Amino acid sequence: MTEVVTLSSPSRRRLLAVSAALGLVLLSSAGILLLRWAAPAARFVEYRMPGPRDGPMAIAAAADGTVWFTIDQADAIGRIRGGRIELLPTPGRNYEPLGLAVAADGSAWYTDIKAGAVVRISPSGEVAQFALDSAIVRLGRVAIGPDGSVWFADATGAGITQLKDGTFTRHEIGSADSGPYGVAVTSDGIVWATLQAGGKLIRIEPNGTMATIDLSRPGVVPTDVAVGTDGSVWFLQFRANRIGRLKNGEFSDFTVAEQNSGLSGLAVAGDGAVWFGMVRSSSLGRLRDGKVVTFRLPRDNARPYSLAVDPGGNVWYADISGYVGMLPARFASGP
Repeated sequence: MTEVVTLSSPSRRRLLAVSAALGLVLLSSAGILLLRWAAPAARFVEYRMPGPRDGPMAIAAAADGTVWFTIDQADAIGRIRGGRIELLPTPGRNYEPLGLAVAADGSAWYTDIKAGAVVRISPSGEVAQFALDSAIVRLGRVAIGPDGSVWFADATGAGITQLKDGTFTRHEIGSADSGPYGVAVTSDGIVWATLQAGGKLIRIEPNGTMATIDLSRPGVVPTDVAVGTDGSVWFLQFRANRIGRLKNGEFSDFTVAEQNSGLSGLAVAGDGAVWFGMVRSSSLGRLRDGKVVTFRLPRDNARPYSLAVDPGGNVWYADISGYVGMLPARFASGP
């Protein structure tokens, strides 16, 4: 049974203005000059979780505009449709559900560490679990391929695992402590992933051929990864406060913060803008055309952990402090 939570009152559905002090900082990294600005005042829409301990963790947008999100330590998965939160029950309580992606048929796939499984939930709420054969499971992000395959970072299996037609196929990287985390799939089926401890990118061809690529800088701890329509591979460098790009075989680095801002969550919009969360700065960031703009969230304790961009260009974030929020496209696409 789906539980619907209506957020129509001012305390539940907020449309807040964020004041901005305009400032300019010039940053140079790897020969790239960045202009970093604070954004003009923007209005966010925020949805507060109904439970005091509910912490949205991963977020993904469907083609029809439905926004799905996982909830840490809850026995439900959430979605937002028509301005309302709907809670769909899950087989058990979720712990650190870091991975979430939406398939072409509108079903959501997410990781369930406690159950040791990857779970599919249909738009009508029907649930199917696909359990791994490991007693202890550590899973990262999830992505869906153009053929419907579900790909996920599998630290337990020391690599990246594919689930297709109910069968798991592991692509091992040979080191149990390499820390696979982020996963993304291009429109032509090429899988990209990050190795946090190894400081590498993984590339898996549709035929299963796998290659590892050393990053241009050591010790940066790559985490989330996303791909652009032009074939660019973008990835967060957690310890370096940078975003990396691999394009046409060449790396570029973009410094996006002057101090440890806790980069987490990455999404590429249709206009090519790269969006990222700044957990320790309670902000969203946008990298576009060599300029970084930060958008301060309405609350000082906001912790945007994951991001998604819906088909309309609205930027969504899962805030582990108990909110799901959205920056409307008219502000996201502004200067």
